[in-house]
Amino acid sequence: MKRKDFIKNTALAGIGLSVFPSSNIFASSADTPKIRMAIIGVGARGKGHLDLLLRRDDVDLVAICDVDDRVLKESKAMIEKSGKKMPKIYTGDDYAWQKLVQYEKPDGVLIVTPWEWHKPMIMGSLEAGLKYVATEVILGITLQDHWDVVKAAEKYNAHVMMLENVCYRRDVMAVLNMVRQGLFGELIHLQGGYQHDLRTVLFNDGVNTYDHGVEFGEKAFSEAKWRTEHSIHRNGDLYPTHGIGPIAEYIDINRGNRFLTLCSFASKARGLHKHVVDVAGENHPNAKVKFKAGDVITTSINCANGETILLQHDTNSPRPYSLGFRVQGTEGLWMDVNQSVYIQNKSKKNDEWDNEKEWFDKYDHPLWARWSKETKGAGHGGMDFFVIHAFVESIKRKTPTPLDVYDAAAWSAITPLSEQSIELGNQTIEFPDFTGGQWMYRKPVFALNDEY
Repeated sequence: MKRKDFIKNTALAGIGLSVFPSSNIFASSADTPKIRMAIIGVGARGKGHLDLLLRRDDVDLVAICDVDDRVLKESKAMIEKSGKKMPKIYTGDDYAWQKLVQYEKPDGVLIVTPWEWHKPMIMGSLEAGLKYVATEVILGITLQDHWDVVKAAEKYNAHVMMLENVCYRRDVMAVLNMVRQGLFGELIHLQGGYQHDLRTVLFNDGVNTYDHGVEFGEKAFSEAKWRTEHSIHRNGDLYPTHGIGPIAEYIDINRGNRFLTLCSFASKARGLHKHVVDVAGENHPNAKVKFKAGDVITTSINCANGETILLQHDTNSPRPYSLGFRVQGTEGLWMDVNQSVYIQNKSKKNDEWDNEKEWFDKYDHPLWARWSKETKGAGHGGMDFFVIHAFVESIKRKTPTPLDVYDAAAWSAITPLSEQSIELGNQTIEFPDFTGGQWMYRKPVFALNDEY
């Protein structure tokens, strides 16, 4: 398939939404057989997705893969409790996943592994003939990784979806509904990011209680085995997609708009070293580690349609969780930090905030209005239900995924681009156009219906 045709077809994700009646959404029949799914990586995050797949009657879990016996044991216990058939287990070495994609040929695969494995696992899945691949964030490490995945998806006429769950957060989607109905007027400026104290994630030995871990690498547990290494060797926005994903949907990035330039700044790096010293003292071996990642990374982006974006990555300091969203237009704005909305001539009082709930109750997105019961018990306040649901439904209907490979590449590429900008003394960097100019012709498709 020619690249232009592939890009054009990915813009047709909304077509065919009425193929199946609503009563068949979670069922299977002769016309809508169960889809065969596999998961690579069933650690803490992977088990959340495993739970969601086990709830669905339209999915057969055919295989899982991990190198950790502990998480495999926990996953098998979950499967046994569900009453579902035990899938084939792939383990033994770091490349057992290759046998899974080659031998099982599932209809779809979820990649829920450390970041550095995402690109090779996506590429291996596509090369094995899989047409639907879903990956946790991030897409790749280098900018070339992102281009390689995009080119592979085009070459094999396959769909690569990033499981960016914040795009489906209830307040985020209510704001999307308000944006599309023109409540904020023309959008001018947007802010977001990842502002989350991760010190207990980056240092975790699986034994100590909250805020007492100082281990990472081989001695550590879960994400601390691998994630902390990125803060030692890299200086940039290491986790941009939670913030940029929703923002990109608000302003139709890759579908009538695109990112043009990027510029990033890094503060000094102090938080992780201070945590080790505070917990274990200056004589602990990890107190000698020099961390490269600045405690606060600030990135500004200019867009083709004139909007400006401010992103911040702040994970190494004591702070409450916040993604720092701000959506500002010619008629008003939303700020999630103070949970408030102000709309000119429509808010209760001039120059005073309304509580966001008053607006969100009225403008709840149709997806949440329809599926709120099904989100009960799903991770991250129900957001996780929607990303898995969208992926499964896309496979069943043989349609492009609502978040596609161009979205994944544009959002995730902020990491290597921010590293480059900081390394060059905060130089403004040109943002690549992964669509090859087709952003001018592609139309918005995300969350334009109440199906998925």
